[in-house]
Amino acid sequence: MPLSDQIKNLISTAWADGSPCLVATVGPKGPNISPKGSLVVFDDQHLAYWERSKRTALDNLSHDKRVCIIYANFKAQRDGLIESGFLRFYGSAVLHEDGPVRDAIFAKLNDREQKHDGADTGIGVLVKIDHSADARGKPIL
Repeated sequence: MPLSDQIKNLISTAWADGSPCLVATVGPKGPNISPKGSLVVFDDQHLAYWERSKRTALDNLSHDKRVCIIYANFKAQRDGLIESGFLRFYGSAVLHEDGPVRDAIFAKLNDREQKHDGADTGIGVLVKIDHSADARGKPIL
């Protein structure tokens, strides 16, 4: 499922555009939704983010690796950049506490995520996209 260049660009500027991506997880205490300003397109099959808060989302991933990543940008829809302003990416997360994948995720982060105190202590989270759909259930191609 290759992501279009338009979607890649929108995700890469999501935080700066005021449309941060959200990551939904579920664990023993129930569901959790967290904004992830570090979310990046890793490649056509993966999204990734830098887990630095190490709280509920990380705890949930130790119980259930399934995630839903939500991108909402109705201005982009109104501007004709995307058909639907609400996109969902469903997949499974793998945690990378060290190694080349962690390093590759960190290298893709913007300066804001790389250059604050403690940035290098995060965990790289790689999400394999199983399927994706817009708000109407139409697959994202």
